[in-house]
Amino acid sequence: MDNPKKLQSRNEALENVRRWRASGKKVVFSNGCFDILHAGHVAYLTAARALGDVLVIGLNSDDSVRRLKGPNRPVCCEMDRAAVLSALQVVDGVTLFHEDTPEELIGILLPDILVKGADWAVEQIAGARAVLEHGGSVLTLPLLEGRSTTGIIEKIIQIHTTSSIDSGTD
Repeated sequence: MDNPKKLQSRNEALENVRRWRASGKKVVFSNGCFDILHAGHVAYLTAARALGDVLVIGLNSDDSVRRLKGPNRPVCCEMDRAAVLSALQVVDGVTLFHEDTPEELIGILLPDILVKGADWAVEQIAGARAVLEHGGSVLTLPLLEGRSTTGIIEKIIQIHTTSSIDSGTD
C-alpha cells in the first residue's frame, strides 16, 4: 500500500481513492460493524479485495452500531475494531461513519465496486444507486456458513451461563 496510515478521515479516504483511481487501480468498498472479527469476516474481506486492487472499509462508529444492534453493542470499541481491520493485509483503508448507513460516504468515495454479503439484495444495499449511476458495480459475496458475531456472543453467554450453573456460582 502506498499510504501506511490505514485509518483515515473521510477526506483522507477520498484523497486516497482519487490517487488510487488516477494510478489505474480498481477501488473496492465494503462496510460493516466488524465487531469481534472472525473467520467469516476474513474470508469475506479476502474475497472482496480479490475483486480489485485496493479495499476500503467503511466502519460503523460505536454510536451507529448501538443504534443498529442495541445498547449492549458493540463489544469492541470503534478504535479497536479499526485497529484490527487495519492490521489485515487485504485492507488498504478504514474510515469511520457515524450515520446508520454508509450511503453518504459511498456517495463521496464512489468506489468502482461496492460489495456486501449475500444476505443483502442489491437493491437494498446502501449506496448502490450512486455507484451504479457512476458506472461502478455492486456485488454480493457468499458468507462463510455458521460464522457470525451474534453467534459468537450467544456461545460465550451459553458457556458462561452453563459454567456458572455447573460450578454453583451466579
